[in-house]
Amino acid sequence: MEELEEKTWMLMILKFLIILLTMINYVSSIESPEYRVILQYLESDVEIRLYEESFWVSAAVRNATSFEKSTKDGFHRVYQYIRGANLNSSQMVITAPILTTIVPGTHGPDCYVKFYLPAKYAAAPPLPKTELDLQFERWTSQCLAVKSFSGFAQDESIRNETRAFVVTLNKIFDGRTKILEDTAIFSIAQYNASSHLSGRLNEVWLNASAFAVEGCPSF
Repeated sequence: MEELEEKTWMLMILKFLIILLTMINYVSSIESPEYRVILQYLESDVEIRLYEESFWVSAAVRNATSFEKSTKDGFHRVYQYIRGANLNSSQMVITAPILTTIVPGTHGPDCYVKFYLPAKYAAAPPLPKTELDLQFERWTSQCLAVKSFSGFAQDESIRNETRAFVVTLNKIFDGRTKILEDTAIFSIAQYNASSHLSGRLNEVWLNASAFAVEGCPSF
């Protein structure tokens, strides 16, 4: 009986490892912005990454009342673009992450939902159809403070994660700069499709130029 239970547990562990490896291979096979880790704070799960130049297409959602709704609305426009709603009728493979940048404003935040352009389209991306109201963004090489979190990126979890991120960064960089939660511009990076129910990967991004980290560009 004990031997049977042990074999059952071994099979369950093996299945879990297979699923995990499949997920890792799936995420790593999708084109993403290139970066290298400059600093790593293991005790707080925070990294300072130096990202290379990257190109994005962005959908603005003004005076947003909900992160979830804004991301859904913006992604719908971006998805039409990558599936052929452009002047070349070009269809692009999906990249990761889907990024939602939250910019505080007087009448509510503006959200910018962004799709990372594959390298083959970066130099000359096809123009989107006018009704989609999309813009292109070129990011110069820059350092970002990054913290990962699991589960679905929802309104409440975003508030909790950004608040905790501010507290952590202010402790790490005490005396260098003070991050104010109400004025900081955060980006939420989502790496999984909505149909992916377990083992989800999300990240909070914040520009790290104010921290004067060695190895990062200064502006």
